[in-house]
Amino acid sequence: MDAKKTSGTGFKLSVMTLAIMNVTAVVSLRGLPAEAVYGPSSAFYYLFAAIVFLIPTALVAAELAAMFADKQGGVFRWVGEAYGARTGFLAIWLQWIESTIWYPTVLTFGAVSIAFIGVNEAHDMTLASNKLFTLVIVLAIYWLATFISLKGLDWVGKISKWGGMIGTIIPAGLLIVLGIVYIASGGHNNMDMSQGFFPDLTKLDNLVLASGIFLFYAGMEMMGIHVMEVRNPSRNYPRAIIIGSLITVCIFVLGTFSLGFIIPAKDISLTQSLLIGFDNYFRYLHMSWASPVIAVALMFGVLAGVLTWVAGPSKGIYAVGKAGYLPPFFQKANRIGVQRNILLVQGGVVTLLALLFVVMPSVQSFYQILSQLTVLLYLIMYMLMFSAAIVLRYKLRDTPRPFRLGRGNGLMWLLGALGFCGALLAFVLSFIPPAQIQTGSSAVWYSVLIVGCIVVVAAPFVIYALRKPSWRDPQAAADFAPFHWEAAATAPKTAPTAATAPKAPSAAPKSTPSAPTGSSAAGNKGGHTPKQ
Repeated sequence: MDAKKTSGTGFKLSVMTLAIMNVTAVVSLRGLPAEAVYGPSSAFYYLFAAIVFLIPTALVAAELAAMFADKQGGVFRWVGEAYGARTGFLAIWLQWIESTIWYPTVLTFGAVSIAFIGVNEAHDMTLASNKLFTLVIVLAIYWLATFISLKGLDWVGKISKWGGMIGTIIPAGLLIVLGIVYIASGGHNNMDMSQGFFPDLTKLDNLVLASGIFLFYAGMEMMGIHVMEVRNPSRNYPRAIIIGSLITVCIFVLGTFSLGFIIPAKDISLTQSLLIGFDNYFRYLHMSWASPVIAVALMFGVLAGVLTWVAGPSKGIYAVGKAGYLPPFFQKANRIGVQRNILLVQGGVVTLLALLFVVMPSVQSFYQILSQLTVLLYLIMYMLMFSAAIVLRYKLRDTPRPFRLGRGNGLMWLLGALGFCGALLAFVLSFIPPAQIQTGSSAVWYSVLIVGCIVVVAAPFVIYALRKPSWRDPQAAADFAPFHWEAAATAPKTAPTAATAPKAPSAAPKSTPSAPTGSSAAGNKGGHTPKQ
């Protein structure tokens, strides 16, 4: 459905348009094999994560985005208004660095897709497991995406739009249809239906892969920037979120079941099973010629997803950096304004992470440990966001909220606490090595996760402590609206002195701004770009 036009206010997004935008922002197929091992209980995990994380994230981010719709910073602004600039910088840093660590995992899936372009499944599986092949492809796709990003958002937008449709939406629908046709035509169901809907919650190690579902739903906070582009947002935005969430959950549940139908749980591989599932379905339907086609489509989807993320979080931290939070080196852009140096540094980090192949026992274990580290870092950012939303109900109680959750603070407390506790639960579970995957040495597993979290979280505090006045770009700083506490500190004092004050109240109004009054035409640049 197309966006509807509203006289005097330009184009307004319809409920279904925004719902579909939510779906395309969140849905990714690469994680389906991780949940297929759970059988019918995977549906429980998807629904649980949607209730305690997906919906709270979308609604809380909508209120925050509407509050600061005319101010730059995104999650930096949201968290900084509640806890100060140092903690706000931590939030935007985590949003950027987790995407940097995420690249090798999604690109590993892209390498597997390329390996399955061949027609010999046994040869394809062997090639997909080859570390050197995977390393070369990961780096080739990533640097290609980086060079395209340096060409500007026109290139990124075109490739991302078509890649998202060809590489994610169409394959998702096709996988579900293939599963239905397979079962309806008498195909053997390889999923262990005896597990039931409710999982055995006494086995903590079996919950680790399930905690990764939270990352499936990550990126929904990006949709908050569109809250004011909907007619009657207080009514229609929640409707769009609920509809989009239901469609997203259905795609994930039915897609996961489709893989479980065709592949036994004991044979499921995190990196290869999506392609093997398509191969098996096409062979069953005597359409083996279609396997290379779907592999190419999925690879194109990976490139599109990486492109949107290369151009997204890096742009957010670039805008914050120019306001004085990063050294001048990281503020360098090319002639068309693309954040060149940040992209090159990001590429160096991705290259180093890809080289971890040499110490991990398998491609699959490398994929899993980086996925877990990504989850941990992203969840810290989300816990900051949820708690900040509650704090701002009291610190900025009088600030206009064009979109507000409930009349009082009860609904914000409910959704904010639900999202925070859900993120905290997933954070704790993510440290436990999964029973289903050989991760090699437990010492390496815990060392990478614990040391990785400590180093990444400590880095922005060190950078913040070392910042200098010379780091501020005068033009960018002028466009960056001050925090409410900065505006209050610089407001002129108009109260009369004790010696001259009349007994009657002064006619001069007190200057007590409750929120920053600066604005920026650039809008909210700190939000996420959708994953594909």
